[in-house]
Amino acid sequence: MKRTPLGRFLLRAAPFLAAAAPLVAPASAYAQAPAAAAKPTLVPPKVKSDPGAVYPKQAITDKVATEVAVILVVEIDATGAVTKATVAEPQGHGFDEAAVEASKSLVFEPATRDGQPIPARIKHRYSFPVPKSIIRGKVANQSSDRGLAAEVSVVGADGIGLPATVAADGTFTAEVATPGHYSVRVHVEGFTDPAPTELDLAAAEVVELTIRVARKEAPPEPKKPDAKEPDVEEVQVRGKKPPREVTKRTLEQRELSRIPGTNGDALRALQNLPGVARPPGLAGLLIVRGSAPNDTNIFIDGTLVPIVYHFGGLSSVVPTEALEKIDFYPGNFSAQYGRVMGGIVDVGLRDPKKDKLHGFAQVDLIDARALAEGPLGKGWSFLVAGRRSYVDTWLGPVLTAAGSSVSTAPVYYDYQAILQKDIDKNKSFRLAFMGSDDRLALIVQSGSGSDPTLGGNISLGTAYYRLQARYRQKISDKTEWKTTAAVGKDSIQFNLGENYFKLTSHPITLRSEISHKLGSGVTMNVGMDWLYTPYEIAIRLPPIPQPGQPDPGPFGSRPPLTVKETDSIYRPAIYDELEIVPWKGGRVVTGVRIDYAKDTKSWDVSPRFVFRQDVVAGAGKRTTLKGGLGVFRQPPQPQETNKAFGQIGLTSNRAIHYTLGAERELGKNVEVSMEGFYKDFDNLVVANRLNSGLGQAYGIETLVRYKPDSRFFGFLAYTLSRSTRRSSASEAERLFTFDQTHILTAVGSYRLGRGWEIGSRFRLTSGSLTTPQRYGFVDENSGSPVPLNAATNSERLPMYRQLDIRVDKSWQFKTWKLGAYLDVLNVYNAGNSEGVSYNYDSTLRTYSGSLPIIPSLGLRGEL
Repeated sequence: MKRTPLGRFLLRAAPFLAAAAPLVAPASAYAQAPAAAAKPTLVPPKVKSDPGAVYPKQAITDKVATEVAVILVVEIDATGAVTKATVAEPQGHGFDEAAVEASKSLVFEPATRDGQPIPARIKHRYSFPVPKSIIRGKVANQSSDRGLAAEVSVVGADGIGLPATVAADGTFTAEVATPGHYSVRVHVEGFTDPAPTELDLAAAEVVELTIRVARKEAPPEPKKPDAKEPDVEEVQVRGKKPPREVTKRTLEQRELSRIPGTNGDALRALQNLPGVARPPGLAGLLIVRGSAPNDTNIFIDGTLVPIVYHFGGLSSVVPTEALEKIDFYPGNFSAQYGRVMGGIVDVGLRDPKKDKLHGFAQVDLIDARALAEGPLGKGWSFLVAGRRSYVDTWLGPVLTAAGSSVSTAPVYYDYQAILQKDIDKNKSFRLAFMGSDDRLALIVQSGSGSDPTLGGNISLGTAYYRLQARYRQKISDKTEWKTTAAVGKDSIQFNLGENYFKLTSHPITLRSEISHKLGSGVTMNVGMDWLYTPYEIAIRLPPIPQPGQPDPGPFGSRPPLTVKETDSIYRPAIYDELEIVPWKGGRVVTGVRIDYAKDTKSWDVSPRFVFRQDVVAGAGKRTTLKGGLGVFRQPPQPQETNKAFGQIGLTSNRAIHYTLGAERELGKNVEVSMEGFYKDFDNLVVANRLNSGLGQAYGIETLVRYKPDSRFFGFLAYTLSRSTRRSSASEAERLFTFDQTHILTAVGSYRLGRGWEIGSRFRLTSGSLTTPQRYGFVDENSGSPVPLNAATNSERLPMYRQLDIRVDKSWQFKTWKLGAYLDVLNVYNAGNSEGVSYNYDSTLRTYSGSLPIIPSLGLRGEL
């Protein structure tokens, strides 16, 4: 029999109707009962325990600004336990889920009929008042950074001020009940009142502020009647100090750890910025504005290190969790840096946390890492971190199945340890130890098609460590001193059968700078950059052919030279810079750097000049013009000055950088920048031709960036560039090996709520360059064909395209946090080409494939 909707409802409601029947029975029914029958006594359930509901994170993310109430229909059994809870009127934004979750902790005294417990169903209300926002901060003397007792008030749009709780050391706290726009106002007796700090507060937001105030100047002495007042304009600059360079690109923490395709590695995010080319294959290289990879230097807290990425570029040598900042200068950088013609990456390690013990552990398909930090007492704190890869356990079989010529993946690890002492507010000391080790070994079962004489074991290893000491002191209101010294070891080893290249060095570095304010708007920075590196080089390789010499035949059949040499690199440098604020919104930095190179016995003088000018000022609408011109010199490498394999009489390579660009803010979150660059190379080292090389690199970089808000962040970067070289002035121009005409990167990440976040990255770049070859002749000495090459770098591989996706999910517990993520490289398994392979006599060629789709699933626990 088919039941009607009313019938189905009555069947489902029958148990509850039966329980409630005595309450709703008509009076006539009782009139017919025996006179001795008494009315049953019903007592509704009472709440014994209600811990309350937790305000949902989704509501904070959605910026809910009003109090919300959720009505639950709660079913209670005869023991007083909640068996079911349903939402009467859904409110969304996570409130319904929070109320249902809270109902699981409700405890009732059960309902009774004539003293006997019975089941019941009641309505229960959960109220969700908007959580208060908290403003924490400190009022400090602008010159000494000492905390000051102050009057602090938080004023809303209605003009009503809310006093803050201020301690004697200048720290203050204020709670704000209603989201909206507020102004933080400060007054300190004897000091100039600073401009109000404007804030847009969301619910449950915590804001940290440091407000610095300047002491009032003494009134000027009375002027003589005939004295003429000079025309002087004093400009006060508030906010973050502008960089000394034309372009300094910085990404925020959320962007660094959430960019898809980077596995949460902050330093790998550099590869997405304008002007940075995609490295070929598994090469962990940083290619900046048409320069060679070794034209860019990597620093960790001012100490030079040899590499930034482990083998394959799957991970960097410093974990994201230990970083404070990453400053990337693609060109026209400050005189404090030198000895390179490309760019600068300066990585800053953060201070260890001092409140309590913290730590995390993370494991995925690429590597495993861990970190611990905390206080040690008496002003000391520590941080230790380490990482170890195990991608070799599964990537090797994947590469073999994909038909790759490389079937063994690299193994790497890195480590960091920091011990820090905050002596007082103006002095700090840090001791750090850091290092990295990469190893790759494989066996070539047979010679290559183009050179059958090659075969045997191939191995490559790079390693370094540094012991670093850093001291910083604010000597006075106008003078600051910082110095960093380090000692360590670098090692590079390459073996190909019986041939090898080994370079071991022990660098000793010292960087020291004094900054002194000369007057209003003028600061001078004077520094020393000192490098001393004893090294040992051992080489067994065939010599490089001389110009005009007949083709010596296949590489493996040439007689090798064996050289072992011990020497040292000594390269001291000094620099001086003036930072000038000539007028409002303007900034000029001019400087000069003087380097000496022992191996070439030459002095290099490098003058530099950059400027920035705000055309339109104001938050959310700033427009800035910027430009620069500078000379950059790079000494030759140790192997280039070696007596057997290198050349005597070399001098430094040189590049002149020209840049001009503009930055424009389009509201609070959107920023657009465009910059044109031109590099003029000369005096380049060329094998067997001394410093006869010439070249140029030029292009336009465009970046449209949406800064992170509560839900979304993303950017679109495009570079159009060209890089060429010539071995001498009389030779034809050719494309440089690392030239990429088009570099397009699109990144976006969106928070879905409830701990979920999803993002994607798409890259489209010009293919790598290759030199085509064809059948030539047979070398009678080795019996091997010798190919004839076309013009160098005259052919380009097909366009490279790749889509990466990342999904994150996090769970917040009372004392710790758990996260899971899936980072998928090359989602649609694009068959990109990384090179060309030829058969025995160069009559047949095939493209060498890139990495296939690679998923990385990981877990992370954090205290």
